[in-house]
Amino acid sequence: MALVDTLLTLSKFFQLVSALVVIGLLLAFSFLLPDDNGKLRKKQLDLRKIGSAAAIAWTVFSGTLILVSLANVLGTSIAQVIDPTMLRSYTTQVVLGQSQLFEFIAAVIIAIFFSRVTKSSHSTILLLAAITALIAPVFQSHSAEAGSHALAVGSLVIHVIAISLWAGGLIAVGLIEESDRQIAVIRFSKLALWAAIAVTASGAISAWVRLNFVSAIGTIYFNLIVIKSVATLVLIYFGARHRKNLANKVIDWREFSKLAIIEVAVMVFAVAIGAWLNSNQPPQRSVPINSTLGIEIDGFFLGGSLLAIALYLSAMNVLRKRGDRWPKFRFALFLISVLAINYASSSGLGLYPTYKFSDHMITHMVMGMIAPIGIVLSAPITLALRTLPSNKASGEFGSRGLLLSLLHSKYAKVISNPITALAIFDGSLFVLYFTPLFGNLMANHVGHLFMNLHFILAGVLFYHVVIGVDPNPFNPPFIVRLAILLAAMSIHAFFSVALMSTTTLIDGGYYLSLGNPFEIDLLSNQQLGGAIGWAMSEIPVLIALVAVFIMWMQADRNEAARIDRKSARSIAMGKNDDLGDYNKYLADLARRDQESNE
Repeated sequence: MALVDTLLTLSKFFQLVSALVVIGLLLAFSFLLPDDNGKLRKKQLDLRKIGSAAAIAWTVFSGTLILVSLANVLGTSIAQVIDPTMLRSYTTQVVLGQSQLFEFIAAVIIAIFFSRVTKSSHSTILLLAAITALIAPVFQSHSAEAGSHALAVGSLVIHVIAISLWAGGLIAVGLIEESDRQIAVIRFSKLALWAAIAVTASGAISAWVRLNFVSAIGTIYFNLIVIKSVATLVLIYFGARHRKNLANKVIDWREFSKLAIIEVAVMVFAVAIGAWLNSNQPPQRSVPINSTLGIEIDGFFLGGSLLAIALYLSAMNVLRKRGDRWPKFRFALFLISVLAINYASSSGLGLYPTYKFSDHMITHMVMGMIAPIGIVLSAPITLALRTLPSNKASGEFGSRGLLLSLLHSKYAKVISNPITALAIFDGSLFVLYFTPLFGNLMANHVGHLFMNLHFILAGVLFYHVVIGVDPNPFNPPFIVRLAILLAAMSIHAFFSVALMSTTTLIDGGYYLSLGNPFEIDLLSNQQLGGAIGWAMSEIPVLIALVAVFIMWMQADRNEAARIDRKSARSIAMGKNDDLGDYNKYLADLARRDQESNE
């Protein structure tokens, strides 16, 4: 067993390091290095060999980790678990094995396609896939066993994402040629600052939620936490030194390189400590945080909301420094919407939907129908387009070009079609609630998170199509928007009535499996959820109808003003203008009538 424990820690360490190299290079290809109108330059293409080798190593160590983890679970040697039947059972029936298999398959796919990456947009897609693969096992780690699992798992997910971008970016900067390193370091410095804040905050929250500090003091686990915390503070110190160096007009790259080498060494050490911690069971809290506070805080939504608000404020600050203004009411709408999402996920509503369908439906309505209205009207895409750096002069695609290419893509045109948006918004309700999918998603943290994200994104897409002020590839006429809203109202009413009329439970036994702690009539509560869905869906749709009428009248006024200006310019320049001729004709008729009356 000692050998298995050692191999478990080593496998996790080398798996994580190889994944960080892959993520770092994909990050460099996507955002840190200049491209050639969206295509990777020769120096970047040369780095693909290193990335491909790292992706292959990630695949090998991911596969090794499956074997070692199974041996650790069964308390046997590795030789005894090399059995197809045993491996198939572990990777298909055990949740931990499923998440490890997911990471292994993702690593295989990334290894296959890494050497074929030729565009920055392609590397961005692979980057998202790599981060998703890296965080998959987090949902089944020791944090998932904590009483406040939503806060513990959410904070750890943010922690892993932030440290992968931070550590991966550092490694990538070291692998980049010196001629490209300056621009990459300047760009990475901003990202590293955000990542350092996220790593520190999420790490502190994760430790606070999971650890019983009284019983943990003096244990190896506690000492490792202290060592890792000190290493993180050292990294933040080096980051501050880097930013001070970059602020100078003349950068001392020799000193910078020395600091970078030490920083990478400390980062690798911190990653090794993290791998060791992940292989050991922490001393758990005797009383979970959610029991103490009486609420369930979702770390993922809380952290994501804070990041979204910070990015929005940062973009507004960019405009302010430029001398431009951004309407404050749009930020107010954005802030209210984000707070509404957090209320639905991290208050009492974050706790009770797990046990009561009626509370789940309230959460659904807030996330899917109320909060998206403010998000759409806050115009986040327009704000991003106005503040993201544009490097067209140098022929670089950049993050702004990536956003524009997404807006003009065939995919965007398909999903922004009103029929598609309506199908996703309302059609998905019947697929979710009248199939076994609902019970399956509610039964695990990943499924519940996916469901809530779907509610938010489906709502944002729908309202973007009907009342959005951001660029829309489809841009339907206002009469079509009204028709879509009326159809959505009717479909949602039909769905709610169908729920109210149910005679059997639709959760596949999920709520009953929890023991029904509130001792409620589950069927009556389910029918109450249908009534809540009907009542809460009417007001947001009516608000959207009013918004469409206002936008329609505003568009007509703008069009009339535009025509009048065009006519005035034509008359002033002595040119014939149809509208001007028609107005002149009407004026002549009025004058003749006046003369005849006299």
